[in-house]
Amino acid sequence: MFQKIMKALVPGYGERDEPAVREKSGRVAGAVGIATNLLLFAIKLLAGFLSGSVAVMADAVNNLTDSGSSIVMLVGFKLAGKPADEKHPFGHARIEYLSGVIVSFIVLFLGLQLGMTSVQKILAPQPADFSALALGILGVSVLIKLWQCFFYRSVGRTIHSDTVFATSSDSRNDAIATTVVLLGALITRATSVNLDGVLGLAVAVFIVVSGVKLIMETGDPLLGVAPDAELVKKIYEKILSYEGIFGIHDLTVHNYGEGKCFASVHCEVPAERDILISHDIIDNIERDFETELGIHLVIHLDPVVTEDERTNKLREQVRSLLRAVVPGASMHDFRVVWGVTHSNIVFDVAVPFSLQESDQQLKARIDQAVRSLDPSYRTVLAIDRESTVNELES
Repeated sequence: MFQKIMKALVPGYGERDEPAVREKSGRVAGAVGIATNLLLFAIKLLAGFLSGSVAVMADAVNNLTDSGSSIVMLVGFKLAGKPADEKHPFGHARIEYLSGVIVSFIVLFLGLQLGMTSVQKILAPQPADFSALALGILGVSVLIKLWQCFFYRSVGRTIHSDTVFATSSDSRNDAIATTVVLLGALITRATSVNLDGVLGLAVAVFIVVSGVKLIMETGDPLLGVAPDAELVKKIYEKILSYEGIFGIHDLTVHNYGEGKCFASVHCEVPAERDILISHDIIDNIERDFETELGIHLVIHLDPVVTEDERTNKLREQVRSLLRAVVPGASMHDFRVVWGVTHSNIVFDVAVPFSLQESDQQLKARIDQAVRSLDPSYRTVLAIDRESTVNELES
């Protein structure tokens, strides 16, 4: 049902992965939210006046505030769709993340507001007269909010938007809050026991916890998070599928919003090969990533000696030692400057962030292990901390 509605309003919805389609989908979702929340505000306000319930009136104001959340979402998608300019060369897509954080703070604020209102009602309970009409209006509003929740969830899943998912959670919270108010009203009618404040406080706690979680989830993309493990694997496997590339490292992925992915990586190529041939391979990889995966990839070329048996043998010895000394580590950019009195063994070591040792401690342990092969060896090390240390090393 939701797919049909969106396809009728947004040509290409769910079929074309284009920024313009995604932007319009977000704006339409925001417009639907504004309309339905204003409708809910009107009918809940009517139910509040008919019943004299402060809880119902507060719920009505909550829905009016939800219209503000929908406006934030609509404006966020509109601004996120602006093209890159001189001040923002990577575009404005991260504005969508910012709007998601704003919506999350609105959820938290509403939870705190409901909590204060509920405490006041516990301390000074007020009688409420819930008519059958008022109860019916509350029931209808729950159904509308559930419809909103599933609508936003469907749109968020289709266009991969944390902002729309946050709005879906907000609608779910509203449905739960109104259901609790309705449950309290039924208990009051049946037993004359006023549980309005107690039930409202329980819902407030739930909404506050939900708001805090949403802030953390929507704020992560703004801070910068580690790339998806599947994406990293796909990047490694695709690059290594090209002839002449036998190692990659120092992969960095930056997300500037949905469909705005930038990455850089070091690719190791045989030093004996013509540099123009290697450069042509790099150009092809960058072009293929742009057209096939939508990733703007920049590659740094690292020539590595591959036809020196002495160096190759030492590389394998050091690699085996490293795996024994620092489990989970990987090695790259290995080269040797052979000398008469001593030889410099130069390489980088990638270790997980979870490793507690300092860089200096790691260097000392690795240097000692390499010297066990030959006291004349001197290590020149660089330690890289990575969220994912890949096994596809050189």
